[in-house]
Amino acid sequence: MGEGNKVDGDATMVTLKAFNHCVLHLGRLARESGASRFIADGLQTFAQLVPFTSAWWGEMSPPGNITPQSWMHGRINLPESFAAEWHPVAANDKFSHTTLNQPGEVLRDSGFNDPCEAVNDFARRHDLFHLMCITFELPESGLMFFVCLYRGEHEQAFSETEGELFAAYCEHLFQLWRFQVQDMIRFDTEHGASDSGIARMDGSLLYVGARLCAAIQRELPGWSGSTLPVDVIAQLSKAPCVIRLGRCALTLSPNAEHVILSLDAPSGGDGLAPRERSAAMLFAAGHSYKEIAKLLALSPATVRTYLRNCYLQLGVKSKVELGSVLRSPGTLAESVRRD
Repeated sequence: MGEGNKVDGDATMVTLKAFNHCVLHLGRLARESGASRFIADGLQTFAQLVPFTSAWWGEMSPPGNITPQSWMHGRINLPESFAAEWHPVAANDKFSHTTLNQPGEVLRDSGFNDPCEAVNDFARRHDLFHLMCITFELPESGLMFFVCLYRGEHEQAFSETEGELFAAYCEHLFQLWRFQVQDMIRFDTEHGASDSGIARMDGSLLYVGARLCAAIQRELPGWSGSTLPVDVIAQLSKAPCVIRLGRCALTLSPNAEHVILSLDAPSGGDGLAPRERSAAMLFAAGHSYKEIAKLLALSPATVRTYLRNCYLQLGVKSKVELGSVLRSPGTLAESVRRD
């Protein structure tokens, strides 16, 4: 073996040992630290192997004909307003759309080079020059799980090797987090809940399902995720209890320092409000946001919110799937005729 090959082999072994150490520590965190800070502590551990300046993670709406929305998120070295600042530019964020459409793959990028200047302004504001992101499908929630790491303009880009380590580590992180969530919810077929969530006592979300998001936003249209609405937070200390969300019931059950949220909602299209059903039918028929807004005397922003709720509630990802649900016997179409 040549001297160069020996050096490369030694470096590989050092990296492998460091990676294994990170994974073992991640397992200890899952057993000992509880769910509240598991992802944050796990990423801080990974930073010893692959340094980064800031990080963002959480649950995102799946790709489709609606604007991406982050419903549960955490962050390292980013302001509390980060997600709220991103949402107005989300529809034009090319990197975000690309990652959501390639689950399981690590995507890397560098530079303030998005076709939308508003997205570049957002990235400059937070010094998000180098990006590395991965998403995973989260079928039980109807959403996507994502982790994104950032480095500043005056730092090195993420390398291909760092991307491979990131992918392998995030697989472990994602699965251990899912096991924690499932253990806390203890969901089974006899429970009867149509969706679930987990909140800390301050109202910040640790996990949330798409139907629960839709039910909350339907009753409280200004809600945008991450932290429960004030009206719901006020009830957390009273758990166990049940509160109403329109036609849905939300059961709050204490679990150590967390509260489990169990949604009991009408199935399928029966859970949609009449205006949401009307907007869904018009959208599936080919009408634009502006056309639907004019026909229903609504603002385009309200139409967008209605359609996002429909996608989440019905578990569809595209206009084609939405149209299929609308045409299915016994679901939305019949509900509209009964109205």
